[in-house]
Amino acid sequence: MSTMPRHRWLVAVVATLASLLLGAASAAPVAGRDYTEVRTPQPTESGDKVEVLEFFWYGCPHCFDLEPKVAAWAKKLPKDAELRRIPVAFRDSWLPGARIYYTLEAMGDLARLHGPVFDAIHVEHINLGDEKVMLDWMASKGVDRKKFAETYSSFSVNSKVQRAQQITKGYGLDGVPAMAVNGRWVTSGTLTGSHDSMLSVVDQLIARARAEKGRK
Repeated sequence: MSTMPRHRWLVAVVATLASLLLGAASAAPVAGRDYTEVRTPQPTESGDKVEVLEFFWYGCPHCFDLEPKVAAWAKKLPKDAELRRIPVAFRDSWLPGARIYYTLEAMGDLARLHGPVFDAIHVEHINLGDEKVMLDWMASKGVDRKKFAETYSSFSVNSKVQRAQQITKGYGLDGVPAMAVNGRWVTSGTLTGSHDSMLSVVDQLIARARAEKGRK
């Protein structure tokens, strides 16, 4: 092999490695572009686990599109990470959605009906903001109508809705869907450009939080 071809081969190898390294570096999420730092880190409620919050509203079409992706993604979370959903109510007309979420949670029907609530609103165009319509729909899904109505108006559900509003305010959110990791970082599809890229950023922020905790 002559000197020139070998030299060019070495240059090509070095260039390729540099390109790969630059590509890896550019893939790392960037503060201010892919996520934001929470000005005042928020307390978490997941114990020793890395806490991931999903902020949503049942009436939001983007949240509807995101839901199946989050449902599949959540099944692959590390055992020391935990997803919690926070129903947002930026205005009074959003409150029924938050109350529905916490009522279903209290009655043990959330896992079964979280997705169908989205479908009812966005596919079937059912107005679950109307209490009678909502109760009729719940009954059609096998939920005890009287118990749901009582739980929906209970002190416990009221308290959880108020707490969700406090959490939302603490993170300084102005839109949904959005996701927060360990009380410190917030990202969204608006920042990253797509739901898939948002979940990828969340994965990397989870890895960062786990690394800081000294976990493998």
